[in-house]
Amino acid sequence: MKNLRIIAFTHQQVDLKDLGNLVISEDSLSPVLLQLKSLLSIEEIFYVATCNRVEFVFKYRGAIDQLFLEQFLRVVGVSLSGEELQGRIEQLQVYEDVHALKHLIRVSCSLESLVVGEKEILAQIRQSYEKARLAGFTADYLRLVMDHVVKAAKAVYTHTDISRNPISVVSLAYRKLRDVNSFTNARILIVGAGDTNNTFAQYLQKHKYSNFAVFNRTLAKAEVLALALNGEAYTLEELKSYKKGFDILITCTSATAPIITPEIYESLLNGETDKKVVVDLAVPYDIDSSIIDSYPIHFIEVNTLQELAKKNKQGRYNELVHAEKIIDEHLEEFRSVLKQRRIEIAMRQVPEQIKEIKRTALDCIFVEEVQNLDENSREVLEKVIDYMEKKYISVPMVMAKEILVDNSQ
Repeated sequence: MKNLRIIAFTHQQVDLKDLGNLVISEDSLSPVLLQLKSLLSIEEIFYVATCNRVEFVFKYRGAIDQLFLEQFLRVVGVSLSGEELQGRIEQLQVYEDVHALKHLIRVSCSLESLVVGEKEILAQIRQSYEKARLAGFTADYLRLVMDHVVKAAKAVYTHTDISRNPISVVSLAYRKLRDVNSFTNARILIVGAGDTNNTFAQYLQKHKYSNFAVFNRTLAKAEVLALALNGEAYTLEELKSYKKGFDILITCTSATAPIITPEIYESLLNGETDKKVVVDLAVPYDIDSSIIDSYPIHFIEVNTLQELAKKNKQGRYNELVHAEKIIDEHLEEFRSVLKQRRIEIAMRQVPEQIKEIKRTALDCIFVEEVQNLDENSREVLEKVIDYMEKKYISVPMVMAKEILVDNSQ
């Protein structure tokens, strides 16, 4: 793992709003990476930017000192005074060698994320690496690193429960909704067009629900969400007169008193008597409590979901011990992988060197003796030499692998 380096800005040291100032635009990325390689003798590099981190992963044989960091930051676009530059240096984290590999695996397993267990980070890192590979910024060393990082991350996600149970209230609410009503043509009323209902709507749209009516105090906001869902938009006042019926009612507003009164709910039913699904993610509830007792409904409410989310979150943190054990096992495995790769690279010259020895022996050192042989004898000699050549090529590799196996036990 020698020469693996990471320079990282993360949510742990940098305010999330400030992290945005460190993101490199798509158009500028290639020139920046090229300049870093040229100016600082970096051999391979790729760059990762997510909502809570900006990181540079690279192969570098020298020491990362104050001068290196100052030059690095100036290349990536941090145009600051000396004092400000020093402040930025104090915000970053440097990881080297085995610590760098462990950090990269931990990030890929989402152990370093704001939300532990969110698997999206692995895909983001893989995509970032792939872009750099296609652009020619990485080579064999970072290929080996990334292969092992992906292998370790998949092992963590497979053999622990770190990502298995959702901890978002909205995702939990959606799962419960799917359990009781999975008909994608269900008539859905969305009351409130804030962030929570916008997120919920994305889940519904992703899973092909298609029949929406959106109500909001401000019609313009209702229209924006309704347009995204290919639905209809109404003001909150129009709830009283809405007569198209519904199967699912989702509500989340900032009202301080229930806005779905028994009278409005009865009107919304429009004479229908079948069991409805009501999802209330507001605090306090948007649904009058008497509706829950008086009508046949599947009631999905925020308090129970919050408790479940809290329990799931604690469950994820309980899995950290198992995840760390898997990571440590893969770090040890990678040591052997690197040793074997170094031997393979060193052995690339063996076949050509043996062939050169063969040519020298036949064409120079023993040329007269070979010429004095009859045709049959020369043919036998060629066969013997060819056989020995192949064996000489394979023996060092076999022996090297056996030594590696013995040393790892």
